[in-house]
Amino acid sequence: TVADLAWMAGDWSQETAGGTVRETWLPPLQGSMAGLTQTHRPGKPVVTEFSTITTERAGVTFTPSLQGQPPTPFALKPGEPGVAVFENPAHDFPQRVIYRRCELDLCARVEGTINGVEQGMDWRYRRLP
Repeated sequence: TVADLAWMAGDWSQETAGGTVRETWLPPLQGSMAGLTQTHRPGKPVVTEFSTITTERAGVTFTPSLQGQPPTPFALKPGEPGVAVFENPAHDFPQRVIYRRCELDLCARVEGTINGVEQGMDWRYRRLP
């Protein structure tokens, strides 16, 4: 259920030489969660992504909405507590969005295939005070 993903809730940040990514997830409420991601890179416009996690016919579904693109649903796959793998094999890239607890941190990964080559990107967010 969406309530099982309460471990994602909070304000998170990853700071690197390439910029800062902040991600915020509201705690589950009546079967849904809402998220916001802001990516700040020096000399580039801010990229903002709004996301929801809701219960749909396909089950628990993560749906990100990026600037200039239609919302894309990813269905939660069965798995272990503290790990959420959302998948949409029909999407161009990514085909999987993965969240997991990494000790006190929140780790995120997107992965999939581009032109037959497996690709991925990782983030390790620390909780903001």
